[in-house]
Amino acid sequence: MEASARADHTTVDLLMRAEAEARESAARLAGTDAAHTVLLPNTSIGLFHAAFGIREGVVLTARTDFPANHYPWRRAMALDRAVPRWLDPEPGSGVTPELVREALTADVVALSVSAVDFRSGFRADLAALREAIGPDRLLIVDGIQAFGVAEMAWGAADVLVAGGQKWLRSGWATGFAALSDRALERLEPVLTGWTGVEDAGRFDGVDHPPAPDAGRWSVTHPSPVTATAFAAALGLVERYTVAAIERAIAARVAELAEAVERHGGRVLTPAGPRRRAGILAFTVPGVDPSLVGKALHAEGATPTVRDDSLRLSPHASTPAEAVHRVEAALSSLRG
Repeated sequence: MEASARADHTTVDLLMRAEAEARESAARLAGTDAAHTVLLPNTSIGLFHAAFGIREGVVLTARTDFPANHYPWRRAMALDRAVPRWLDPEPGSGVTPELVREALTADVVALSVSAVDFRSGFRADLAALREAIGPDRLLIVDGIQAFGVAEMAWGAADVLVAGGQKWLRSGWATGFAALSDRALERLEPVLTGWTGVEDAGRFDGVDHPPAPDAGRWSVTHPSPVTATAFAAALGLVERYTVAAIERAIAARVAELAEAVERHGGRVLTPAGPRRRAGILAFTVPGVDPSLVGKALHAEGATPTVRDDSLRLSPHASTPAEAVHRVEAALSSLRG
């Protein structure tokens, strides 16, 4: 922001280099390479690319998922392309291999799933889901609730999309997609823009073919300012490692879960590091979530408040003091 405000003849070239840095860093963290990775402004754009890229067939996706995972498939169906088949996970759970196997039929061409359920914090077993659908179907993964803070089998995904405004803390209008060779082969590049074609710098009025790699999902240049922020955020993750970040978060989540239960709350997120990432969903029986939220705010703790539950999402930098604030808030409800 400061560099762009004081722009001189070197500023544009300097900032434009951040796109390649961010793409390479995201690729490393996703277990792939830059040719299979493209920067996107958010998760939704990536999901629309995937949905419109499927010419026909049924796509399994959870009815309980975040709406950003619904509308791409609804819009694709309206255009006579992919047709969603809704999965109904058990409350407090998510998409499991068993649920997927029950819904599989010959016309299913893909499974679209969140790596971590936004409501319950349920952590999907991506490797098991890949095994459940077999090698010939596409696995499309929304990784925004896990990328950068949980070691997961990202390589099992044919399409991995993640925005950077949550766990990566890089701000809005940051994100990426990583595509497998299978995805590049099967997904039609319907939304390819002028920056996603071969010889994009040649302005000759001719319809250029889509780029042969993940760059075909580019619609236009990303903001060099947000790309710089994304590169910085990804660099922090690489510096401290996902494993170390995950351990720190797991320890804080465990402390918060104990505090919630100690003061009469009920934890909704499955227990155990293999079944949850950083989200801790809970309720306080008999107390409206909005009132619990006000008590937490009064103590300087910030939850996400929903109609039926609350969510705490500590990061590696969340201090132990936060647990005491939560305990004080919950204790005040009993008084």
